[in-house]
Amino acid sequence: MDRHTPEQRRRNMQAVKNKDSQIETALRRELFRRGYRYRKNCTKIVGKPDIVFIKEKIAVFCDSEFWHGYDWENRKADIKSRREFWIPKIERNMERDREVNEQLEAAGYIVLRYWGRRIKKESESVADEIERVILARREFRACSRNRCTP
Repeated sequence: MDRHTPEQRRRNMQAVKNKDSQIETALRRELFRRGYRYRKNCTKIVGKPDIVFIKEKIAVFCDSEFWHGYDWENRKADIKSRREFWIPKIERNMERDREVNEQLEAAGYIVLRYWGRRIKKESESVADEIERVILARREFRACSRNRCTP
């Protein structure tokens, strides 16, 4: 049974952000500090990635643990109320994440997904990984334009 009234629960759920969350802003701040420019929540790209590097075709998602099913087989048991609603909802989110990854990869994008807890603890190392992918992609693009020697 839910401990909140329906009105309280509704207010709580409306307060959940779908963009500009704490984890997104922490990662964006670190990338911006390093001089990288990006699009955020780009609606023209499948899945509306949280951070997109258009030229490099890199999509970055900052996934929160609850909504995207972190350690799902163990966490599923923690859901006590409205299991018939929450379990299928989160499993569908996980399935949608896989579908979005496939569609973006088919369109030539590199898809990077990070859990919120990792971004909170290690935003610099996450930014390091993204930076390595950006630089590798830029080098690949330069070579594909015949600017490098075989």
